[in-house]
Amino acid sequence: MKLASNPVLVGAVTILVTTVAVFLAYNANNGLPFVPTNTVKVRVANGSNLVKGNEVRAGGTRVGVLTEMRPVRLENGATGAELTLELDKSFGDLPRDSSVRVRPRSALGMKYVELTRGTSTDTFRNGDVLPSSQASSSTELDEVYKMFDEKTREASKGNLQGFGDAFAGRGQDLGRTLEELPPLLQSLEPVMATLSEPDTGLARTVNELGDAARIVAPVSDQNARLFTSMADTFEALGRDEQALKDTIAKSPPTMDTAIASFQTQQPFLDDLTAFSKDFSGATEELKGALPPLNSAVKVGTPVQKRVPALNEEARKTLNQVRDLAEAPGTNAALRGLTATVTTLNPQLRYYGPYVTVCNSWNYFWTYVAEHFSEPDTTGQAQRALVNFAGPQEDSLGSQGADEPANGKNAAGTPQYAQDQPYGAAVTTDGRADCEAGQRGFVERQARFFPEQYKIARDPHTPGAQGPTFTGRARVPRGETFTRQPETGPYSAMPESERP
Repeated sequence: MKLASNPVLVGAVTILVTTVAVFLAYNANNGLPFVPTNTVKVRVANGSNLVKGNEVRAGGTRVGVLTEMRPVRLENGATGAELTLELDKSFGDLPRDSSVRVRPRSALGMKYVELTRGTSTDTFRNGDVLPSSQASSSTELDEVYKMFDEKTREASKGNLQGFGDAFAGRGQDLGRTLEELPPLLQSLEPVMATLSEPDTGLARTVNELGDAARIVAPVSDQNARLFTSMADTFEALGRDEQALKDTIAKSPPTMDTAIASFQTQQPFLDDLTAFSKDFSGATEELKGALPPLNSAVKVGTPVQKRVPALNEEARKTLNQVRDLAEAPGTNAALRGLTATVTTLNPQLRYYGPYVTVCNSWNYFWTYVAEHFSEPDTTGQAQRALVNFAGPQEDSLGSQGADEPANGKNAAGTPQYAQDQPYGAAVTTDGRADCEAGQRGFVERQARFFPEQYKIARDPHTPGAQGPTFTGRARVPRGETFTRQPETGPYSAMPESERP
């Protein structure tokens, strides 16, 4: 009585009991202390938002608690979670063929681990790991809700609105439909029985329809426009009811004829099937080629729209060409033009290198400008230089000479005639040989002189003289050329026999 009446002792005992109760309540999620347990580790592909302290249940009864969860590498190489489960000893040993499933405990996201006990005599030992192949998880509620994204919600809204519009004001038609359904279903029964037969190939048909829908999906907008146009067409066909009735009346014999024709077409269809299989590789390649082809069609369509106007202008032009071709003087003009070109072509082949290789045309006009640059009282005049020939028999300046100047009886520097017409512009293989103004002193080439005279008569100095200062090294690519004039008997003579 004295102990019970001691308020200090009573308060101390009360505080101790309260502390133990709070401790036990705080650790209740991790299991009650001093209760023997077995440890089993479970690997799952998805932790599914489990947290430490979640219950482990078997048959709805709590048999343990989740004490730890950490990320691990699974057997297939993916990243998963490893759960550490503390199971009550009273639950007994866990068979090796047991399975685990993570399930929701409430709509607020709480989870628990459901343990389904197996029947194997081989059991897990303390600390063993249950593989991920024997673990699964339930689909999360938020994953289900993710299906209803904005696009799906808009489509559902459109469907409900369409169904509402379809049934609005059609109660009588709906009633009549329900009235007619029994005989329809009665007639439909043998049809469905036929379709359900394996030989009918209904499953294959559905699969092919799915593939067709998948292929047609990218062009759904075009299909929508197609059905709109078909609706307009059917509306137009429905205006003439008699013609439509006649068409329907003639359809059965037409179908009979088609069935008989299909028997004849079967070999062609077999060949077409084989060809389609062989052509499938090309169609696969066509998929990659379609983007450039689509771009080409997109660019070409506006061009094709302008083609009629171009064709009209081309028609006018071709009519003018036809009128010109039919004119009496056209043939004579063409013959004259042909003769002119035939005459000019050899000359142009010979003259061309003087312009394109030796730049003689520009040199000529440069020197002409310089030639008319002598200042005088009125402006500029032609320059003139008086040349005096030295005293020599048959000199270059003497009159009545009976022989060419050949240095005979020269009082000063001997003078020799140089008669070298048609100096070359190129060699026979097209290299630059601009001889005009680049010959040098010819006496060193005396082997070409006649015996009694030191006169240069050969138009070509041996060797290629090369280009002028602003010339080219050879004839431009694509230009035809000749080194010798191609007209007259002189061009036909061998070079060694020319005078």
